[in-house]
Amino acid sequence: MGVRSTIRSWLGRRLLARSGGQLDLSQLAAIPQPFRLPFRRDGVDPIPELAERRASEPVTRLGKLFGLSIWMVSGYDEAKQVLGHRDAYSNNIRPFIGNINDSEANGIGGLGFTDPPDHTRLRKILTPEFTRRRLQRLEPKITHTIDQQLDEVAAKGPVVDLVRDFAFPIPFTVICDLLGLPIEDRETFLELGPARFDVTSGGMGALGAGVESRAFMINAVRQQREHPGDGLIGQIIKDNRADVTDLDLAGLADGVFTGGYETSVSMLSLGALVLLRNPEAMKMLAEDPDSVDEIVEEMLRYLTVVQIGFPRFAREDHLLGGQQIKAGDPVLVSLSGADRDPAIFGAGADSFDPHRRPGQSHFAFGHGFHRCVGAELARMELRAAFAAFAKRFPNISLAVDPAELQFQELSIVYGLKALPVRLNDDQGASS
Repeated sequence: MGVRSTIRSWLGRRLLARSGGQLDLSQLAAIPQPFRLPFRRDGVDPIPELAERRASEPVTRLGKLFGLSIWMVSGYDEAKQVLGHRDAYSNNIRPFIGNINDSEANGIGGLGFTDPPDHTRLRKILTPEFTRRRLQRLEPKITHTIDQQLDEVAAKGPVVDLVRDFAFPIPFTVICDLLGLPIEDRETFLELGPARFDVTSGGMGALGAGVESRAFMINAVRQQREHPGDGLIGQIIKDNRADVTDLDLAGLADGVFTGGYETSVSMLSLGALVLLRNPEAMKMLAEDPDSVDEIVEEMLRYLTVVQIGFPRFAREDHLLGGQQIKAGDPVLVSLSGADRDPAIFGAGADSFDPHRRPGQSHFAFGHGFHRCVGAELARMELRAAFAAFAKRFPNISLAVDPAELQFQELSIVYGLKALPVRLNDDQGASS
């Protein structure tokens, strides 16, 4: 057994010993109140308590679960330390996961919950598919998808739901095209996507939805193992036929799908809401192509829809932000809290500023070797979609009272359930 395997085995035993052998999030029917803090928001903003904790205690103990102290990191510098350290923390959450059912899709796959050397091997397989050169091949498809969807929005007026009619179809179509998947199951994934990140019912619902999604991907991989398509799944099979198992590839594909779909849905819908509230930014996007990159980066920072990073588990006792972290303790990084840190982003960190000049990088895509592999694809989508949206519908308005908007409560990926808007009579013609 290698050194890393020995460490992983020891860490798993340590976690089980400290928790009394009761590490099974699939049996957690509700998130205890103290652990809801990093998931709660007031509209698009983190609740004031999060800012208060960040100011007084950027690393704070939320309480105990399964006999382990659960820590939340909301300070930018401390978050960067946790996210960027390759050896101090493990991302292997498997000791916490029980059996949802007897399916081979049980458990959690993908890069986010995998440590080196497996993480290194799997990311090496995936990274070539996300080079700028490869992604440029998708640009015409992305542009066509956006234009087509905006045409449909215009045709459906005068009142439309931007979540269902704009934010969902664009990334769904793009990610299916990227992976080489049929889009016939869009209604299934319209439900499964939010369910995978919804922790309202503790771990039960989210993990169950994850098993369903992985089962779909395993079947898709096996079909393409026999007849490789032109998408990412087929290309990886052609290039690495003997080096990647069906379960590994299904885990990678599932991670790409959920990471590149649900997060983009939330960014497009919440971003549209931000533009409705900021007509200056809407005008800049429509009239000044040079402003698009900076506005999108500010949206990513301001919204940070992925609220917490993948859980990290301390490999050994250490100090973090003045707090004593013990080996095995889970550490949750509040990405949305860190991206509002005034020590880094200034006194106006809680405001959306379309003129903000990026200084420090935001954590919307994470940081370090677990940083989102599809970050550039997401940027490509968001830039094209928001610019086209602003040009097509410069005078769009909210169709309901802002107080009536419903958000995805207690969700790892924050978003809107619906965004009803009104199109003006003079809108809808292609630009």
